[in-house]
Amino acid sequence: MVKVTVWNVNRHEQKNPVVRDIYPNGIHGAIAEFLQSAGFETTTATLDELEHGLTDDVLTKTDVLVWWGHLAHGEVKDAIVEKVKQRVLDGMGLIVLHSGHFSKIFKSLMGTSCDLKWREADEKERLWVVTPGHPITEGISEYIELDQEEMYGEHFDIPQPDEVIFISWFEGGEVFRSGCTYKRGNGKVFYFRPGHETYPTYHNKQIQRVIINAVKWAEPVRRERPVYGNAKPLENIRGGK
Repeated sequence: MVKVTVWNVNRHEQKNPVVRDIYPNGIHGAIAEFLQSAGFETTTATLDELEHGLTDDVLTKTDVLVWWGHLAHGEVKDAIVEKVKQRVLDGMGLIVLHSGHFSKIFKSLMGTSCDLKWREADEKERLWVVTPGHPITEGISEYIELDQEEMYGEHFDIPQPDEVIFISWFEGGEVFRSGCTYKRGNGKVFYFRPGHETYPTYHNKQIQRVIINAVKWAEPVRRERPVYGNAKPLENIRGGK
């Protein structure tokens, strides 16, 4: 069974009654619930726990880490970020949601500012599937429509994605690469844009389906990581030392 850890800053739920009403068990709790129902072994972790809930034991047992961060990116300790990064390079899958584009772990793996345009105006968002044969789009129609979301607009300062899965259009006219995949070391990374905390986005069944599909896609390949450094020849080298 795939083991998933859902990480959340868990500050908005404490400060904003609107968010608390939408997600009474936290954003992490809502995501963990539908992932558990989909058959994954799911646990949660939050910023204010010991080691942000991402101890060595938790990370070692995690196949896919789902990350929702906002408001307190700077409070995530660099040592924890480095441990998460190493686990991704070793093969752990990472799914970064919404404002997680500005998280230390995503920026570290991307190597760019990951900056973008944004606006909160209760806009309609339409996420168009642009790679329909991809496993992350299984069960999704031509587009997903959300009545209200925060706008993110181009230019999104990320490296060229391995694959662009979704492109969003917003009521105000902007577009955005809302679903992007990357390979980093042995691991897979998927960035998925929707999920502003004051909207019930993670209760949407199609959004849930995308995240479920992404967990399946990001599951580690069961193989040893390549060996690097000085290597002995496999064959005899004539005249070699």
